[in-house]
Amino acid sequence: MIAAANQDLWQGGAACGKYFQVTCTGALNQGVPHPCTATPTVTVLITDFCPPPGCKGDLDLSQESFSIIADPSAGGIKISYQQYLINYLFFKFCIYTFIGHPRILVSQNMFVLLV
Repeated sequence: MIAAANQDLWQGGAACGKYFQVTCTGALNQGVPHPCTATPTVTVLITDFCPPPGCKGDLDLSQESFSIIADPSAGGIKISYQQYLINYLFFKFCIYTFIGHPRILVSQNMFVLLV
């Protein structure tokens, strides 16, 4: 499961490769007053940056991730989230573009491939 992070969470690429546990906590609109599913929590990997002004919240979940925790017809939901720490002995891998322009991220224990 994957997601994109807003500018505050992205922190210049530092969030790329981190995991977050995301929980549906309620509705954002009256059209779907009870959007949360019976499985309201999903663990997602941050793989992309969600730039302003298009990013309307902290995380932009993939369709697959969103449909696990909420009714897809809701469009948007209230969430709570926390970083989920997983220790790996291998490199983290992240592919992203920034407003259509490739960017290079170099940091400890991270390898980035530009597309």
